[in-house]
Amino acid sequence: MDMTQMPDISLSSSDTQAISKALGDSFRTYGFAKVIDHGIDPHLTKEAWRLSKQLFARPTEEKMRWYDKDIAGQRGYTPFKTEIAKGADHHDLKEFWHVGRTLPAGHPLEAEMLKNIWPDSVAGFRDVFEPLYAEFDRVGAKILSYLALYLGLEADWFDDKINVGNSILRLLHYPPIEGDTEGCIRAGAHEDINLITLLLGAEESGLQILRPDGTWMDVSPPEGGLSLNVGDMLQRLCNHFLPSTTHRVRNPMGERSKFSRYSMPFFLHLNSDYPIATLPQCISAENPNRYPEPILADDYLKERLIEIGLLKA
Repeated sequence: MDMTQMPDISLSSSDTQAISKALGDSFRTYGFAKVIDHGIDPHLTKEAWRLSKQLFARPTEEKMRWYDKDIAGQRGYTPFKTEIAKGADHHDLKEFWHVGRTLPAGHPLEAEMLKNIWPDSVAGFRDVFEPLYAEFDRVGAKILSYLALYLGLEADWFDDKINVGNSILRLLHYPPIEGDTEGCIRAGAHEDINLITLLLGAEESGLQILRPDGTWMDVSPPEGGLSLNVGDMLQRLCNHFLPSTTHRVRNPMGERSKFSRYSMPFFLHLNSDYPIATLPQCISAENPNRYPEPILADDYLKERLIEIGLLKA
């Protein structure tokens, strides 16, 4: 298994089977993939970076007006050193903002979907991040259609299982490293909870994945590209045929430690009422079913939010 040369995969080809195989093979080998030509509107992403920097530059007391600890950080602001990786001893050196799905008025699940929180002092914020969320949603569904084919499913298999999922767009700010950070890291070693993650901003060095031999491998797509990774929900669904790989964001060295790092992951989730049951084609004598009892996606999410300190038991 080559764990040194993760390919850059273009999504612009008309050869669906070739893209499906390239993405699936990369996920099967690394739990990650790097893609270019993904089609997310570059004007939106440019504006999103500008507004994200404006947002995190606001005074802490102002940002705290947009923090609601009772909703486990699922919308709006979460302050510095709140989240902690499962099993870690120190909180991550980051602050973040969550944008979620907006359902149309009168939708049957409207009452169950948390309302977004919009910062009133960052002009144009909602006008950029609502359509950017929709772009991530669209591209994420496209990527899942390729993975469905790789798993022996119909291309549209995921469509009605993610269309009203509680997917989250996270705006991340890792401030400059200052003072005593003994034992702390920008993002501790962890696996993602969700189905797949689409990450913008990974071209800035720091993202690393854990190889089977215990060493760390840098992941940096070309500028504007996306880093993708398998989440625990997908790993569970396919009985570990595609692995949810441990990853982290290490602290920068030298002069880079004086600079902020910004990134935008989109955590694509299954619909909350979907029962995660192992795909039959991923069960065999060599790979027996690890999860004979299905679990609702929402129950699984709550279990994990408790583990990472965002939700109280």
